[in-house]
This record gives sequence, C-alpha cells and structure tokens, in this order.
Amino acid sequence: MTRSARAFTALLLAVVLAALAVPLGLHYGPQIAQLIQEPQAEAEPEVPAILRGPDEVSVPTLVAQLHPEAPLPAAGELAPLLTSALEVPGGTPVSAVVLDVLTGEALFDQGGSEVQLPASNIKLLTAAAVLAKVDPEKRLETTVHTGGTAADNVLVLRGGGDVLLGSGESNPDAVIGRAGVATLAEQTAAALDDEGAYRVVLDDTLFAGPVLNASWQLGDVQAGEIAPIYPLAINSAWLDESKQSGARAQDAGLAAAAVFREALIAKGVEVAEGIERQAVPDGSAVVASVESATVEEQVEHMLLTSDNYLAEVLARVAAAESGRPASFGGGLETIAEVIASLEVSTEGMVLGDAAGLSPRNRVSPRQLADVMRTVLRTDNRALRHLLHGLPVASLSGTLAERYDDADAPAFAGAGLVRAKTGTLNAVTALSGHVVTADGRLLVFSFIASGLDGTTEPARNAVDAAAAVLAGCGCR
Repeated sequence: MTRSARAFTALLLAVVLAALAVPLGLHYGPQIAQLIQEPQAEAEPEVPAILRGPDEVSVPTLVAQLHPEAPLPAAGELAPLLTSALEVPGGTPVSAVVLDVLTGEALFDQGGSEVQLPASNIKLLTAAAVLAKVDPEKRLETTVHTGGTAADNVLVLRGGGDVLLGSGESNPDAVIGRAGVATLAEQTAAALDDEGAYRVVLDDTLFAGPVLNASWQLGDVQAGEIAPIYPLAINSAWLDESKQSGARAQDAGLAAAAVFREALIAKGVEVAEGIERQAVPDGSAVVASVESATVEEQVEHMLLTSDNYLAEVLARVAAAESGRPASFGGGLETIAEVIASLEVSTEGMVLGDAAGLSPRNRVSPRQLADVMRTVLRTDNRALRHLLHGLPVASLSGTLAERYDDADAPAFAGAGLVRAKTGTLNAVTALSGHVVTADGRLLVFSFIASGLDGTTEPARNAVDAAAAVLAGCGCR
C-alpha cells in the first residue's frame, strides 16, 4: 500500500471514531480514546468517486464544555421579553422563574414562589426520587413458580414491578417489551415434566394498599389517563398494546396473567380454566423469569412520554427500596424525603400523587427550577440520568410536535429547549433547561393554572418564553 493510501485510510478511521464520540451531558467534557493500528499490507482499494480526498475533509469538531465566564443575561433586558411572551389571552397569569445554573441567581421571577397545580411536571420530582433510591441499572423481574409440590400442578405468575411487559417474545433492544410474556411461557413449558392440567395463579402482592388514588378524578380513570395500579402489566395497562393512548385495563395484573395463560396453551401446556390470586407458597421453585429494561431506561421513558401509570409504579418501587410500603403513601413519603435531601425548600409543597393527576398537588415554579438546577450541578451520576429523559423541543417525547411552526415565536427554541411538559384541563406547565445564545446554562419553570378554554394559547406562551431564553443575549 502506498504512503498516501495509508494516510487516507488512517484519516477516515479517525473521522469515523471522532463521529462516534458523543457528549454525555451539558457538563461532561468529551472523553475520547482512540487506538489506530497500521493496517497490514494488502491490495490498494479502489476509492469510490463519492468520497472526498484527504485535503478536502475538514477536521472534526466536538461540543465543548460550557465556559463558566459566558455572559449572564441582564435581568432588566430579559424581563420585558419574558413578560411579553407569557401574556395569555384573557389575562390568565403565568407563574415563572428563571435561574442561572452556575450562580443560582434569579434572572426572572413572576410569582415563582406560588405553589399551584404542576400537572405532569411533578414527574420531575418522581424521577429524582426513583433515581436517588433505586440503582439505575436495576431490572425488575417477572417470575413463574411451581406451586410447592408437583402434585399441585400450580403455576404462580409473580409480578415484580415491570408494567412494560410485552405480550410477545422478549425484545432485548426495547423498553416496552424488553420482557416478553411469550418468552416467559416458553421457558415455563420447557421446565414442566408433569402431565395434567395446570392451574394459573397470580401473585400481585408486591404492592400494598389501595389500587386507586382516592383523589383521582373518575373522568381521568374512564379516559384512560390512569388505571388501578398493579405490579405487572402489558405496556402500562393500555388495552391496545401498540398504542400509548385510549382505554386501559382496569385489572392490569389479571389481564397480564390471562395473556400468560393463553401463551402457555399456545406452547402446548394443558391449563385449567380461570385464574386465581394468591402469594407464592413456601417451598416453591422459580421455573422461568424475564427482566425489564433498566430503571434508568424506564424513568427516561416515563419522562419522555409522560406515562402516568409508570410514574405511579416507579414511585412504589422506590418506596420498597427505601424500606417503606410499596403503596401510594410510601411512594409520596419517598419523594418528599428525596426532595428535602436535595436541599430544595418544600415549604407549601403538597404531594397528592406521583403522576400529576391529583388535584391535591401543589408545587411552585421555584421548587421545580431548584430541582432542575440541583440535578444539573450534582456529582451523583445516578441522579443525572433524569436529564436523559427530558423531551427535546420539536424532536422527542411530548415536545416532538411542538416548536415546529416556523412562523411561531417558539420556533427559535427547536432542538434547544429540553423540558418536561405538563397538561391538565386548566393547567399547562413547562420546566427544564436551555443554553442561551451566549452559552449560559439556565433552568426555568413556567406554570399557567386556572385556565378556562385558553390551554392552547397558554401552551404557546410557555413555549415562546423558553424560546426567548434559547435565543437570548439580553445584555
């Protein structure tokens, strides 16, 4: 091989390896390790015409760490811009706060300390609690046990907290369906030696207390926003497994057990009619098991899609990990403990549920912004996984179809704003972070409550306000 060909090959390898180096977060500097070995002599390859020569290839550039001396927006310049953006027809006030992440200085505060309904922005608190209490790499296991003695011919399906089960084969590349009921049935069938019909029993005793939150509105349950909480479900209890909307199973545990029973029959196992409920008996043995996606991946999915059912389940998992009952109360106590441990003021804060549907919830924009600032500054790598789940404006999750109107003021935030959305009939909220045009990292929280037919304009207003921050020099 000629010297020029070897140089060209090495340069191409360097370009490919450099392109694979992705920043781990806004405060993570690029860490690149490259090992390029001289290729063994071989016939000189033909270079396709579409490839550019070495003298035409630009040097790869990498995203650099934010500079601590990046200019800070002037509060006096920023205030009128945000005040104008946050105007909602009808005069509905929008509570708002903007903080500089580095210094904690409040650059804008419009009723930011007023506690109010945060809608799904409360999932930021839930996510923080889960990641603080549960190993992000933990996987939740769904198991099948024999019923104590072989003569019993009992198969006990035990829920371990995975409510993102799939009805088919396990998919190792998925979050929903990482653990598949068909795979569980196949393992079970392969482990059985006894003849005769087996009885299928469901053990859903992992969670304690009521399955429905007393403060949830009946209309939300009927609309499929939430459903009774069980420690196993097919795709967060959605009746149509392929969607994330519509009606939900009112007994997700029993529905999952029914899918398991049918999968056993498909594998040639003789199964008796009906499904009973009881705890795994003493002396039983595990004959099959499947594992969920990691807790980190589930938290990310919960934030991206604003999955109410998953939020409630993960709060209970966190409660169990912290030694509390895996119940509504245990989950809320765990959330409150973690938020207080982050040195965020909890004055006036009221937690009614982990998903944001309860009308009892009361959280201020300042409290939400303080949580975001803490997560961005913490050295706790587990807690920082929360950042991975924030939707990106116009690109992902619940922000995928927002910020995409080129004629709207919010368009300037497309691809730049990262935030958790929140929507109820009378509430719209947006809390997250953004880097200004001058390279300054800011956190923000906007909540408009008491809406009466102005939900869409209010949503446009909070989107536009975040876009103001993204494009701001404001000096």
